Amino acid sequence: MDGQTGLNVAVVGATGAVGQQMIETLVKRDFPIKKLVLLSSARSAGKVVTVNGKEHVVQEAKPESFEGIDIALFSAGGSVSKELAPEAAKRGAIVIDNTSAFRMDQEVPLVVPEVNEEDVHTHKGIIANPNCSTIQMVVALEPVRKKFGLKKIIVSTYQAVSGAGAAAIEELKEETRAILAGEAYEPKVLPVKGADRHYQIAFNAIPQIDKFEDNGFTFEELKMINETKKIMHDQSLQVAATCVRLPVETGHSESVYFEIESEGVTANDIKELLKDAPGVVLQDDPANQVYPMPADCVGKQDVFVGRIRRDLDNEKGFHMWVVSDNLLKGAAWNSVQIAESLVRLGVVGQK
Repeated sequence: MDGQTGLNVAVVGATGAVGQQMIETLVKRDFPIKKLVLLSSARSAGKVVTVNGKEHVVQEAKPESFEGIDIALFSAGGSVSKELAPEAAKRGAIVIDNTSAFRMDQEVPLVVPEVNEEDVHTHKGIIANPNCSTIQMVVALEPVRKKFGLKKIIVSTYQAVSGAGAAAIEELKEETRAILAGEAYEPKVLPVKGADRHYQIAFNAIPQIDKFEDNGFTFEELKMINETKKIMHDQSLQVAATCVRLPVETGHSESVYFEIESEGVTANDIKELLKDAPGVVLQDDPANQVYPMPADCVGKQDVFVGRIRRDLDNEKGFHMWVVSDNLLKGAAWNSVQIAESLVRLGVVGQK
């Protein structure tokens, strides 16, 4: 970190929850950094962040901030990425963007290293980090797709409030306290901050994440559908999603039904396959009530999979339960993994 050799790395959105996780993950992974530049909006500029025992003053993100930067990790909202990511790329940086700004851009690779690491070679200055709920699902399903083929996915998500930011976490806590105390509380954040109506999340489940589109799906659901096809390079793959917000602080859960192409595959075949799959931890022992739960995944980088069973009516259909820390594998860790891929595959060289 800030060594004699390595890469010049910028983190945009350094004071936010994901930005902080990105910095912590870079330190934990001992990523080869020659110089670390922390950037944010004008509002947060001037704050001091201690990284690995050294104080860094957060600077306002401007086009010229990216002069000499090799890798820029962005997590400061789509509008910031749209404005500044092309400026960073123009100055020679490789941008790893954690927003939805470029995910479906045909010129921008959408990367989950366990699934399509080689796509980093096709970058033109910007690489997109997928949606958190998409990432954990494709990590769990890619080994199945490679060995047995994959025709169809139907996923229902149970997503944590941290996916909607710090204000949503605070709202969950304040609402819970108020309800338990018998006090009135007016929701202001969920399901969508800019929406006309807001609903209580404490002791509730809200079947809306992001805004509704004309086809009846939410933007979050369409992200999962379209991103999965792009990451797996398969536009013929059938994908449907229903995304639900639960009163859980951190850790997304997903119930995934999938249909394979191969004949005669058992649930044990899929368990054996996932036992050694990259980035996956198998927790599947129903006789002893062993299965993944969000409370156990917080702070861990892996994708946890359990409840694997064959469908009772379709011998090529299977069900699984997938859980992961949405701020880590769903955002910060996947971004840092992409940066590690750039180094390992020689796309970017140390100085």
